[in-house]
Amino acid sequence: MLLIQTDRETLLKTLQSVTGIVERRHTLPILSNVLLEGRANHFSFTATDLEIQVKADSSEVNLEQDFAITTSAKKLQDILRALPEGTKITLDQQDSKILVKAGKSRFNLQSLPAEDFPKFPVSDGAEQKVEISQKTLRDLLNQVQFAMAQQDIRYYLNGMLLVLRGEEIRAIATDGHRLSYAAGKLDSSTGVDVEVIVPRKTILELLRLLADSDDKVSIEISKSQINFKFKEISLNSKVVDGKFPDYTKVIPASYHNTFSVDRVALLQALQRAAILSNEKFRGVRMVLTQDSMRAISSNSEQEEAQEELEIKYSGEAIDIGFNVSYLLDVLNNVVTEQIECSFGDSNSSGVFTIPGNDNFKYVVMPMRI
Repeated sequence: MLLIQTDRETLLKTLQSVTGIVERRHTLPILSNVLLEGRANHFSFTATDLEIQVKADSSEVNLEQDFAITTSAKKLQDILRALPEGTKITLDQQDSKILVKAGKSRFNLQSLPAEDFPKFPVSDGAEQKVEISQKTLRDLLNQVQFAMAQQDIRYYLNGMLLVLRGEEIRAIATDGHRLSYAAGKLDSSTGVDVEVIVPRKTILELLRLLADSDDKVSIEISKSQINFKFKEISLNSKVVDGKFPDYTKVIPASYHNTFSVDRVALLQALQRAAILSNEKFRGVRMVLTQDSMRAISSNSEQEEAQEELEIKYSGEAIDIGFNVSYLLDVLNNVVTEQIECSFGDSNSSGVFTIPGNDNFKYVVMPMRI
């Protein structure tokens, strides 16, 4: 039975939109497969890991009849990648196998019944539905995602808090050592104010799929799910059931020891200083004096690095230590010419912001060096 006739690029682009969540090893073999469906000259690929489901549609195809079947995501993707550009692809179903034909190439892939593919549970009604441009959402997530925890026992930190309030969207992430906060404007909003913790894997998959465009993303939030829809892609995810820390208490209200510095200059200085930092603790001291900031690092072999930057600073003399990796993260992910650094004293957290922009704040706890 003929399933699809199309070109390699159309099939591969649609398939690659969903394969990011497919794990190599599963207790359920069908979770290594993608669900391929065809209806009314549209076809779609769907992948799931039971926590996230991604579906991508395409209309650039000729269908003989409606169908639904599953096959190995990785093997089909590897085959399509290995074929030359512009190749015409035909997919046929023969008993329990899918035959991939391309020119004189033939590939027989095992399939599993579509009815065995686990469908994502139906949402229990949206509490909030909003729209935002892909570019705005991607920039917002990029400013925060690096502060998410990884495999922390405090499971609610292994994700990002999204706060929808009126026409504003806020994204907050913390791993207990640092916190990143960013806010943006929604294009449209209906419903009540809502807070939801989105899993880390969902955020990283979103960043892979979102484009740098003004096309809209529709976000629907219910008690147990969050759904993102844009272009031909639909991403559904379970949400984390937990209590996120009160981020408003973590961000200091006002620090008077403040200076602005060229972001790239500070980034490069810290990158050089990090070379001789302790490999385990990655500590670097920031020493502030009149119109000067020095970054100093040392290691167990009594080696030392020192970098000095001229700045406009007239506050208190401060000698404060940080994990240099946390500082490099923010400097690498915030795209701005200047970064503003604010400190209380040597035992207080540091705050990094964008001059003239209240929509971004990054808080880092100090460390003893």
